[in-house]
Amino acid sequence: MRSNKGALTAVCVGLATVVSAVSSLMVALPDVARHTGASQTQLSWIVDGYALTLAALLLPGGYLGDRLGRRRVMLCGLGLIVLAAAGGALVTDPTALIGVRVVMGMAAALIMPATLSTITATFPPDERVRGVAIWAGLAGGSAVLGLFASGLLLEWFSWQAIFWFTVALATAATGLTIRSVPESRAVSIGRFDVGGAALSVLGLGVLVYSIIEAPIEGWGSARTLLGLAAGAVILCCFAVWELRNSAPLLDVRLFRHRGFAAGMLSVFSLFFVFFGFIFVFMQYLQFVRAWSPLVAACAATPVALGLLPGARIAPRLVERFGSRVLALVGMALVAIGMSGLATVHATTDYWLIAVLLWLAGTGMGWAMTPATTDITDSLPQDQQGVASAMNDVAREVGGALGIAVLGSVLSNGYRSGLPLHGVPQQVATVARESVAAAVGLPEPMSSLARSAFVDGLGDALGLAAVVLIVCALGVALVAGPTGRRKSDAADSVERPRGGATIPVTGRRRQTHGPVLRSAACEEH
Repeated sequence: MRSNKGALTAVCVGLATVVSAVSSLMVALPDVARHTGASQTQLSWIVDGYALTLAALLLPGGYLGDRLGRRRVMLCGLGLIVLAAAGGALVTDPTALIGVRVVMGMAAALIMPATLSTITATFPPDERVRGVAIWAGLAGGSAVLGLFASGLLLEWFSWQAIFWFTVALATAATGLTIRSVPESRAVSIGRFDVGGAALSVLGLGVLVYSIIEAPIEGWGSARTLLGLAAGAVILCCFAVWELRNSAPLLDVRLFRHRGFAAGMLSVFSLFFVFFGFIFVFMQYLQFVRAWSPLVAACAATPVALGLLPGARIAPRLVERFGSRVLALVGMALVAIGMSGLATVHATTDYWLIAVLLWLAGTGMGWAMTPATTDITDSLPQDQQGVASAMNDVAREVGGALGIAVLGSVLSNGYRSGLPLHGVPQQVATVARESVAAAVGLPEPMSSLARSAFVDGLGDALGLAAVVLIVCALGVALVAGPTGRRKSDAADSVERPRGGATIPVTGRRRQTHGPVLRSAACEEH
């Protein structure tokens, strides 16, 4: 590993730049709302503008790295995120901040695939496994890094310091990449699936836009319903396009594997809940409990204390109980944790919150490992890059939708639970648009706003629990009647009547193997 230590350090700092940019701003949202006047809907866009863009452009970004050179594309992404983050530190308008976050998401989509593919393409086999393991551990740890770094910075500086933190990380990654990362690109690569990329970006964009704007337009409004329907139709068109394309961006035939489909559903639902939960709960700790950003970040520690040990012992539990059983138990624990947290109020004892956070974190740790194992074990060795990329797509898309959906439900519950009868119109407008402004109003409006926020939080986390329960039932049905132990190799082929072995995806098709290999792998 010594010969590639510099390259590994460079790609890990680049990865930390991308991942920490998601979580760090969640701690700063109350400060952002107070200083920019951002509404609850705009706060959702400030966070999800980055997450959605990263999710939608992840595979196209990997393709560019494979075709043009991973080092070159990574440096372009790092340069772009430096410029965008510096711009974010200078703007004070929420709409401009949303635009900055979208540009940062575009940059992240160039960086993140290149970090992993540099390891898999340039490291020798005896160093590659350890390199990927370090990469995967940092992919999870960087989210925690973002929370604590943000909390520390906000103790002494304004929310703009978080963007300067991103600038510093990206600048360090740029210097290390120039010095230590060799250039690499795919030896052969198919043509780019322009139609598939356009349909996936458009479908996700329309769907998320309709969800985030629903509290303003109304969930039953024609605009919201038509937007949701249009997004679903476009994504269905994307699936049909990929089925008919000889070189698909995402081969949907892979979902014929029962284990693969179950694992993808597990990962999607877990990160839907995880990122959505962090988004809404950090606001609760600061708006309702009136805790400082650093105290709020420390209060979330029980999640990590459950997740990291849970993930570490999960392989042994898989050996004993099977992947399906452990995944379902883990998802059930997360659902129980979300159900309990949905009942918290302004004065709930922290020890109870901590226990529920630890329970949910333990469930995440238990469920993620077998879910990832199901995805990777369902495909043959020469398609492990595909498996890793699909795992990452499920995580990023699930996280983006989780932020959008739970944030929208929170905003809708807050607006509908805020009693504004007899309140002056100007005060009512301010309170309805921004909880940050409302909690700063004189009593009793401040207490009423906190109570309404708790109502919205209960709706959001209650929905999170329901989503996990429904998805767990789906996993149980899709995975089949028996659990699989890790030692049992997954059968990644189907045998026709004649007895010959053929790939389960049917006829041989040209796919963007290098593109998919470029995407990031599992998060532990």
